[in-house]
Amino acid sequence: AAIGQEAKAHGRDVLLGPCVNIQRVPQGGRNFESYSEDPWLASRMAVAFVRGLQGEHVVATAKHYAANNQETERNSIDTRVDERALNEIYLPAFKAAVQEGGAWAVMSAYDKVNGLWCSENPTLLTDILKQGWGFKGLVMSDWGAVHSVVPTANAGCDLEMPHAQFMNQQQLLPAVKAG
Repeated sequence: AAIGQEAKAHGRDVLLGPCVNIQRVPQGGRNFESYSEDPWLASRMAVAFVRGLQGEHVVATAKHYAANNQETERNSIDTRVDERALNEIYLPAFKAAVQEGGAWAVMSAYDKVNGLWCSENPTLLTDILKQGWGFKGLVMSDWGAVHSVVPTANAGCDLEMPHAQFMNQQQLLPAVKAG
């Protein structure tokens, strides 16, 4: 709630957090802003953060969805993870932030998961997040994490951050008109 009040005092309506990635490697560059190596603890903290922030009418953005836990080669790494590990380790905090906390936004990560960029990964964005968990909020990309127009739009990414190099009127509108 205090962070939400501070954000509002600075004229902000959206906060790019909480970062709920699991701390899997000690040299993870974003570990300082993540909650835990334990999925249950990260889930509980995510729910409390989202509820407190959004209770002040500031949008919480759960990030970096998903399986993002290293800075080295974050723009090119392909995180290979089986379904069980994904569901038991990497996704619980996101699921809790969405279903229990009511997060209004989710930010897709830079990395690939099982061969597909997170911003154009229909398994992550559509099958799990939107259909499986019933997420109705905004899915935004991380800065520079979009690599295409049609695969990104079809996968369920709603907003490319920051300057819409791919998902802009000149590229997206003709693709929509073409089906």
